Amino acid sequence: MVLKYSFIIPIYNEEETIPELYRRMAAVMDGLDGAVELILVNDGSRDRSLMLMRELREQDTRVCYLSLARNFGHQVAVTAGLNFARGQAVVVLDADLQDPPELIPKLVEQWQHGFDVVYAQRIQRRREGWFKRLTAFVFYRVLKHLADVEMPTDTGDFCLMDRQVVDVLNSMPERNRYIRGLRSWLGFRQTAVPFERDPRFAGDVKYTFRKSLGLAINGLVSFSTVPLRLSTYLGMFSACAALVMAFLVIYWRLFYPTSPLTGYAIIAAAIFFLGAVQLFSIGILGEYIGRIYDEVKNRPLYTLSEASGFTEFQSQSKSRRTPPELQQRSLEQ
Repeated sequence: MVLKYSFIIPIYNEEETIPELYRRMAAVMDGLDGAVELILVNDGSRDRSLMLMRELREQDTRVCYLSLARNFGHQVAVTAGLNFARGQAVVVLDADLQDPPELIPKLVEQWQHGFDVVYAQRIQRRREGWFKRLTAFVFYRVLKHLADVEMPTDTGDFCLMDRQVVDVLNSMPERNRYIRGLRSWLGFRQTAVPFERDPRFAGDVKYTFRKSLGLAINGLVSFSTVPLRLSTYLGMFSACAALVMAFLVIYWRLFYPTSPLTGYAIIAAAIFFLGAVQLFSIGILGEYIGRIYDEVKNRPLYTLSEASGFTEFQSQSKSRRTPPELQQRSLEQ
């Protein structure tokens, strides 16, 4: 059977949301015009999420699941789902129901009109604090202006991608993945479907400010070299400022020897200023070097502890558990 649609949903401690998520997803899947699979990716949950995923698999064969060996993060969980997705159109959405499943038919409609990537664009964030809205607004516009590729504003990972796009995305080896940036970098025909983002259905927010900040830094560093140039500009500015300050100190020493500006205070201020510039520049450089370090280690992007619904994975797992001599004997037979 050829699958037409794959739905990828990363899950981390979502036991309160999974039943409602499945109910709404099932209604959407029943209304589509082809065979579907629902891929739930357990990203190291500590609650009953994995158990609920197993139960859904037993009652609905369209449900498949992957369980990562530990919490690898949202972007890696999405990547794992993309690696296993088999549909001609692949939809990624979050489990908290802030990405409404009922929007999927509109994404599919645009795909059927010939677009390779259809992303959902937020025009309103319901019941989110002013700080969250402000920081998201600023980040997307800063990234749009600094990135080397065209980045759509106010878009998350909620999107539909054609099989061709997913295959190219899976072939990309980089490890610090910013999915919404990578799909923009790929090109292809892309369009937006506007929607109003709903509040979280249940449970606590999983994307804390620290995680959001880390994702923002990863997106900026992955798609722009402007931060490196910024450290260069700061170095040039501090050098000019130090030169001007040296002339001023000499001037005050010659013509205003009793002025307090010729004392230790101005020297200490200059030292602290230059030290701050140096540490800031080293930090920017460290972000890029850290990513190089992650790439050259060449470790697996994730490890799986369990999977169900993927015949290929299960046969490979069985083969890996078979001793080499028995594998050879089987081949000879």
